[in-house]
Amino acid sequence: MPMATPLSVLTLLSNGDAKAVKATNGSLVTSEDESDSEAEEQPKYTSTSYPSNCLQFLQNVPELHTRQHREVKQAKVKLDILIVGAGLGGLATAVALRRRGHDVTVFEQAPELMEVGAGIQVPPNSGILLKRWGVAQRFAKYVVQPAKMNFRRWQNGALIGVTDTSPEFSAKYGSPYYVVHRAHLHNALYQQASALGVKTMLNSKVDEYNPETATIILSDGSVFQGDLVVAADGVKSLARALVSPGGRGVPKLTGFAVYRATVDVDKMRPFPELAWILEKHNLNLWVGEDRHVMTYSIAGGKSFNMVLSHRDKGDPATFGLEEDILGNMRREFEGWDPQLTRIISLIDKALKTPLMTGSALDKWVSNSSKLIILGDAAHAMVPYMSQGAAMAVEDGAALAVALSKITSPKEVKFALNVFEQERIKRSSMMQEASMVNSMIWHFKDGPLQQARDAAMRPEVDGRHFLSSPNQWSDPVTQNWAYGYDAEKVMEEAWDKAIHDLILKTQN
Repeated sequence: MPMATPLSVLTLLSNGDAKAVKATNGSLVTSEDESDSEAEEQPKYTSTSYPSNCLQFLQNVPELHTRQHREVKQAKVKLDILIVGAGLGGLATAVALRRRGHDVTVFEQAPELMEVGAGIQVPPNSGILLKRWGVAQRFAKYVVQPAKMNFRRWQNGALIGVTDTSPEFSAKYGSPYYVVHRAHLHNALYQQASALGVKTMLNSKVDEYNPETATIILSDGSVFQGDLVVAADGVKSLARALVSPGGRGVPKLTGFAVYRATVDVDKMRPFPELAWILEKHNLNLWVGEDRHVMTYSIAGGKSFNMVLSHRDKGDPATFGLEEDILGNMRREFEGWDPQLTRIISLIDKALKTPLMTGSALDKWVSNSSKLIILGDAAHAMVPYMSQGAAMAVEDGAALAVALSKITSPKEVKFALNVFEQERIKRSSMMQEASMVNSMIWHFKDGPLQQARDAAMRPEVDGRHFLSSPNQWSDPVTQNWAYGYDAEKVMEEAWDKAIHDLILKTQN
């Protein structure tokens, strides 16, 4: 288990005390740490540097989890941090930073807080953080925990793949896989941020950033300065060009779009052929050539969420002007499973949006180390791993841990570099995984589709398998995606960075 470094290693090195710190099992400990660890049994290893699930059982030891996270380690240097954007990523970052003792102000251009959209999936890698932060408890009554993730053939709904999610994921990863309305999650984050003392300024559009002075200028001319500006300003980020100039990483259209909609379950109940999908709260995904439909219950089972993806190279500026948006949506899925098209026919309102993805950026941190980007501003991705919001939550968690380690404002640059390296690696991989699903799900009927379905067949038959095109089930992908604890990983990344710095100094 990574141990917190009692004194700043950077300070120790500057004082010529490198010998006072030694590397043990990838963590830095002092003799005081060692004596404390003898008082209460702790596992020497909680993770491995090689691919293995041999330590997964430790997730099932509540006492260990409680000890590890009994108290939030407060930042030794309290910073004044300005966050631009009160979306899911901005508010999650605000909660994570405020828990560590920083002064946090969030600036949101909208006159009121509201989250556009419908359902959102909360995988264990973000769910464990939301639970740890006291956020999950605020929307627990609205949550639905699907028992399974079912892959279905587009034409007739035949089951072609399945992932057991509940209770399996809770046992494996310390948090369930659940779904919720975006508004309920957003409101819970805002409530927790406010309870912690985060100040949120609405109707505050940022027109200009000054990365040299950690200053923002609002559209009304107001000027605010802090120690650090965090831009969680979305896909159309104004700050991105200041951090990574030259247009690198600017999200681009993928040629796909989605219709998002919800259906009141009371409208579905009169149809006997739909009873099965309401009785069992599962994720159901119909896949076909260039199209797929994801469905699941939200709002405690009172509403049915639908995401209908299709190829569309039209101008996104015209999406909101479609006169027959419902008719166009239904025509996209003509000839699909009759049970699915029945539900589609019950949709009375839909929102159409383009799907965009960015490429991995080289930098998230300005040269001055006073402006950083995160969330969609840094790593926009298609929703085919259902990890976009989860990555933003991880970003906030990792940033808060990194900044909690410093003992002098001069060390902010070092901390942000450690944060940047880990988060670029993690999020760029998730961008790729999402695009891989875009390929796997959208094969036309033929050899590739048949090979995919055959490879998923052991899931349906209950036979043992070592790999799967279903990334929810593939053992290696599943553990990588859902077994990731952003706070723990950042603790380990910090320890490694300090260890490397010591070795570099000694050599």
